[in-house]
Parts: sequence; structure tokens; C-alpha cells
Amino acid sequence: MDVFQQLDRIEDLIVSSKHVPFSSSVMVSETEIFELLDEFRSSLPEELKQARWMVKEKQELMDEARKEADRIREEAVQERSRLIEETEIIKAARAEAERMLEESQGQSREIRLEAEDYADERLANLEVTCYKLLEVIKRARERLQGTPEQTEEAQEFELE
Repeated sequence: MDVFQQLDRIEDLIVSSKHVPFSSSVMVSETEIFELLDEFRSSLPEELKQARWMVKEKQELMDEARKEADRIREEAVQERSRLIEETEIIKAARAEAERMLEESQGQSREIRLEAEDYADERLANLEVTCYKLLEVIKRARERLQGTPEQTEEAQEFELE
């Protein structure tokens, strides 16, 4: 018996059943309807059963794929967060390194300027000392080369 004949038998059973008073419902024998449904299921073509199985398998595969996609997406979000955090750490480290470099360059400039000032002061003192020494040497040479009168004048000049 084909599927359509069985559907016709189920329809006949419903039509020939007694109506419930004051409603559109009918009373159908539970046993008869279950027998017809069992026959109907057993007469379904094998392709339909396979198609149903394939739909079920497809749904399971889709569910697994969705779960895997969700897992991958979650891992990607975590990896992105980790990379962002690492980037922030790197940025902070670079900023700290730049700050330290600027600070050390400032200290270096300050030390260099202080050293230059110290050297300039020492050279100025040395220059004054050398100038005085040069003057003493000049006078000594003039005394050695000069006449006794010039020596007396130089001594008078020194006294003034």
C-alpha cells in the first residue's frame, strides 16, 4: 500500500468517527489510529528515512561547527586581549625608556656644563697666575738686562 492510500485511510477513520456534541472534535479510536500510523511509518520510502537521518546528521554537524566557531572566536578574543595587553606593556616600557633616556641626557648635560664651568674657572685662575708669573719673569729679565737706573725705577714703581 502506498503512502497516499494510508493517508486516505487515516482521513476516513477521522471522518467516520463520532463527533463530540457541541464541538468540532471527533472521537477516534486510539488503537486504530496508532496502527495506521505504524503502517504509515513502515511504508515510508527508505530515501525519506535516509533524508531524515541526513538532516539530523547535518544539524549535528552544524551544531558542532557552531561550537567550534564559538571556541575559535573566544580564543581569538583572548589572543587579541593578550596582544593588546602586551602592546600596552611595550608602549609603557618604551615611554619609561624614553623618560629615562631624557633624564640621563639631562644629567649628562648638567654634569658636562658643571665640568666646563669648573675647567673654565681653573683655567681663569691659571691664566691669572700665569699672567702674574709672566709679569714677574718680565721684571726679572728687565732687571737682568737693564741698567742700574732702570732697576731703581722698577723698584720705585713696585713700591707705589
